[in-house]
Amino acid sequence: MSDLGRILIFLGLLLVVAGLAVLGLNRLNIPLGRLPGDFNWRGRGWSVSFPLVTCLLLSVLLSLVLWVINHLRR
Repeated sequence: MSDLGRILIFLGLLLVVAGLAVLGLNRLNIPLGRLPGDFNWRGRGWSVSFPLVTCLLLSVLLSLVLWVINHLRR
């Protein structure tokens, strides 16, 4: 059970870091979800959003962070 507790604490800290990153990017006027290449369709009473470029950007950033963490652990 102690492993589960450690995993939950790590995931909570990861969510805090992700939230701080989103707030920081918004302060730098990088509007996540509204970048060029993010698709938005609107109609009467409905809208669909597919943030393709935002997902790619977050994936690259998360990969870099995890690579740095892995590199520092060695």
